[in-house]
Amino acid sequence: MRDVDDAERRVVITGLGVVCPLGLTLEDVWGGLRGGHSAIAPVTSFPTAGLPLHHAAEARCFTGDIADFGPLDPDRKKSIRKGLKVMCRESQMAVAAAQRAIADSGAAAHHDPGRFGCVFGSDYMLTLPEDFTAAVARCRAAAGEFDFRRWADDGMPQLTPLWLLKYLPNMPASHIAIYNDLRGPSNSLTLREASGHLAVGEAVVTIRRGAADVMVAGATGTRVHPMKTVHALQTEQVAFGDGDPVTWSRPFDRDRRGMVLGEGAAVLVLEELGHARARSARIYAEVVGHAASCVAHGGAVGRKREAIGRSMHAALGRARTTAESVGHVHAHGASTRVGDRDEALAIRDVLGDHSGRTPVVAAKSHFGNLGAGSGLVECIASVLALGRGELFPVLNHAIADTECPVRAARGGEPAGDLFISTAVTPQGQAGSLVIRSCPA
Repeated sequence: MRDVDDAERRVVITGLGVVCPLGLTLEDVWGGLRGGHSAIAPVTSFPTAGLPLHHAAEARCFTGDIADFGPLDPDRKKSIRKGLKVMCRESQMAVAAAQRAIADSGAAAHHDPGRFGCVFGSDYMLTLPEDFTAAVARCRAAAGEFDFRRWADDGMPQLTPLWLLKYLPNMPASHIAIYNDLRGPSNSLTLREASGHLAVGEAVVTIRRGAADVMVAGATGTRVHPMKTVHALQTEQVAFGDGDPVTWSRPFDRDRRGMVLGEGAAVLVLEELGHARARSARIYAEVVGHAASCVAHGGAVGRKREAIGRSMHAALGRARTTAESVGHVHAHGASTRVGDRDEALAIRDVLGDHSGRTPVVAAKSHFGNLGAGSGLVECIASVLALGRGELFPVLNHAIADTECPVRAARGGEPAGDLFISTAVTPQGQAGSLVIRSCPA
């Protein structure tokens, strides 16, 4: 490890990659957001006949075909195509977003493998029911019931030998490091919706302490999954029922009634400023602050107002900036009754008198809750807004809620030079990032 002064090493964003319901390219994402498009449509990936929910925001643009992984040299293309069979969909989206971000950064041709690392976040990963269909069928007794005594001898041999590798949450980071010869620091985080923000925070610290010059920081997740969809319906407020599904995700609106479920992944390539300048890299923005906080009642019920407020306050402190410098806030904005209220109050707690003047965006209004993938897709959306100098609208925000004292962006407003982004889990784990335009 190099002996460096933490204050001397600034961390900038030199690459962006995304797989989300709005598309696979930055142009697709920005066009969908700025145009006020919704990605919510009927679920196609599994049967929903037995569920009350029939609409979600699937990443239909991502089929798992090798073409979805962006520009690849022949050897890397061959390796990834071969590895697809041991990746679940979340891992495939992670690798695709990472390859797109690395290609976007141009860092692959200029890196020392030992100085290039990866931190990746994910949801808890669950197997698909069909992975066990043949095994369970072999263990059925004459009357049709499952006989567990037959599982070891008759059931287990029917499982794919490498089945477990498809669902380990450390596999996205492992695949990305192997395919790109990244030998620097590596880690995997499983903190649900907060995973991406915390992955960026760890990557920033890694670069600042001199352990790496370049880091891939990303997250992947889904709520559109036979088991996870059922879990969400049982434990969280999910929107379904009457009305046009594209209007269901309505953060901070008086008539919001729950989140929409989605899937996606996003990656930022982070780089030490001097290293980026030495290779004449394009710089999107600079990460100037990050923080995390976890606050919960008994039973792991999150106290979101306190958790979000503490992480925002600490992130602004680390950025050495004040509330009046915040050009916009990218809220978690899940569109739940209690969650949006608590987040809005946290924003007011932190920004004080400036909260009424600072526009708030929430990309989930366009594509719902992507699980662990949401936070960094949203950060990318705000980075694009910084570059274009304007904000996209909070979709479906028609009637302000007096319990949510925030100013929802209408679109076309100035994005400012600095934004703060937040993410929070139902258990009260929150993360915040402060990102600003990087001076030439």
